[in-house]
Amino acid sequence: MSQISYKDAGVDIDAGNSFVDNIKPIVKSTFTPHVLGGIGSFAGAYELPTGYKQPVMLAATDGVGTKLKLAIDSGKHDTVGIDLVAMCVNDLICNWGTPSFFLDYYATAKLSVDEATSVVAGIAEGCKQSECSLIGGETAEMPGMYAQGDYDLAGFSVGIAEKSELDRVSLVKEDDILVALPSSGFHSNGFSLVRKVLFDKMGLNFDDDFNGRPLIDVLLEPTRIYVKLFKELKDKLVAMAHITGGGLVENLPRVLPDHLYADVDSSLLRPLPIFELLAEHVEREEMYRAFNMGIGMVLVVRPENVDAVLAGSDGYVIGTIKAGDKCVKMS
Repeated sequence: MSQISYKDAGVDIDAGNSFVDNIKPIVKSTFTPHVLGGIGSFAGAYELPTGYKQPVMLAATDGVGTKLKLAIDSGKHDTVGIDLVAMCVNDLICNWGTPSFFLDYYATAKLSVDEATSVVAGIAEGCKQSECSLIGGETAEMPGMYAQGDYDLAGFSVGIAEKSELDRVSLVKEDDILVALPSSGFHSNGFSLVRKVLFDKMGLNFDDDFNGRPLIDVLLEPTRIYVKLFKELKDKLVAMAHITGGGLVENLPRVLPDHLYADVDSSLLRPLPIFELLAEHVEREEMYRAFNMGIGMVLVVRPENVDAVLAGSDGYVIGTIKAGDKCVKMS
């Protein structure tokens, strides 16, 4: 009787070992002095930084969504790892958490060592931009669970905050100023609608020119990471809202108390050209609910600190905080 191996069942242990060997130097390049031990143990170890009076651990998790489908179909895998890190750490800083370390989960039907290495290199780059360490991860080869050629990503970021700084909502006051930080594009939200409009309805192709760049490069532009800017400006900020799925109208209220609303002047917004292209086929209200519309983060700032925040960033004023039921009003 012939014997069946794990490889016959679709799982290549040798490929997995080769992948680990490939990524060891990439992962190690993200280590800070707080990382204890090396790669290959059962868990990653991270020494808590000193200087906190009441340190609180914060955690955030996210994925990349159907933006992965564009990476897979185009064969461009080197930036979605940045997206993965960005979607997690940009959430952490909104709760005044400084990212400490990151872990990833990569699942696929059949492991391609080169492809997976490219993805992890992107994750490492995102960690470097976030000044945090990639201390662990998991690679799962699961034939039958995923279609051939597909893979999925999940990320997990842990950070440290001062307990007294966690509650940002109670600090927001009437007449505070709203400052928008530009996004780099769609970030990692709304790609099911993006793909439906651009490829199914408009019939565009990856290599089509859009403002001097291949369309696929515009779409795969990695999510901007705001960690370093947060560290530089945090003493001048009241609150921050990460503009992800749901757009301004659903994310900005998350940092508002019940008796205040955000009055956003629509004429001050600066949508990127790619959003204007989609707006030809999507209603305005739907655009502002599905996409960030060129704003990746909104800062709530005291009037006396606005000039300093604008001077220290590429942000611009989009509105004010006013008395009334919690919501966003687009005037």
